[in-house]
Amino acid sequence: MRLPLIYLVLTASAFAAEAPVVYLWPNGAPGSEGKTGDEVTRVQPAGDHVVSNVHKPSITVLLPASGTATGAALVIAPGGGHNSLWMDHEGYNIAKCMSEHGVAGFVLKYRLAREKGSTYTIEGTSLSDTQRAIKLVKSRAAEWGVDPDRVGVIGFSAGGELAALAATHVSEGKADAADPIDRLSSKVGFFGLMYPAIPADMPLSKDMPPAFLVCGENDRQNISQGLPELYVAMKKAGAQAELHVYTKVGHGFGVRATTKGPVAQWPQRFYEWMDARGLLKR
Repeated sequence: MRLPLIYLVLTASAFAAEAPVVYLWPNGAPGSEGKTGDEVTRVQPAGDHVVSNVHKPSITVLLPASGTATGAALVIAPGGGHNSLWMDHEGYNIAKCMSEHGVAGFVLKYRLAREKGSTYTIEGTSLSDTQRAIKLVKSRAAEWGVDPDRVGVIGFSAGGELAALAATHVSEGKADAADPIDRLSSKVGFFGLMYPAIPADMPLSKDMPPAFLVCGENDRQNISQGLPELYVAMKKAGAQAELHVYTKVGHGFGVRATTKGPVAQWPQRFYEWMDARGLLKR
């Protein structure tokens, strides 16, 4: 029995509060040496949890109920303009919906390149965090009931930029690495881009992972027009992709209990796409 979306959304934050948090680098992330400040979480009037000052990148682990796992897994990168992370409607709510469908969800807290005074970079630090999260999930695949070949990444807005970069810039494993996680590849089996910031000169080929692309027609032109253009370019390159552009919808919808209309059903379209691609086989 599938639970109503509104129930899943309302319980996601409570569920996440009890979920284990795993640091990507338990002994400290490269590039964050000497940065000891704690994460800052501010709660918006509507209840959204917005995180900043991330120096210890991590994943929050939300697994399907026992006996329901499909083996598919999703690293989830929330957005926030690279200066904050909107953890609920672009993070925990997504993972809760995914876990109800048998997909393991891993909500990523990555370091922020555009936060005031930041020394981090998008294509260096933030991408490295995303690649490391993918490798970490693969390294504990047996423990978490995950098929390493069916680990994907989905990103929202700024997080979508990281998902696009991670899908097209693979950190190959080093067989002689001292850290076992570094011996693994960050290659993903599929990826999703939700109203993303689209990287410049994104490499496209028939060998890239299949993609699920979503935006609203009233979003900024670089997204509402740019994402369809990316879809066409991917198809010309021989890549596999599915595109949804929702009528009278703008930016940042994610998964919220208050969202109405066809756009509220994008998670169902995503599950159907995953199922059609054989990603949900048990």
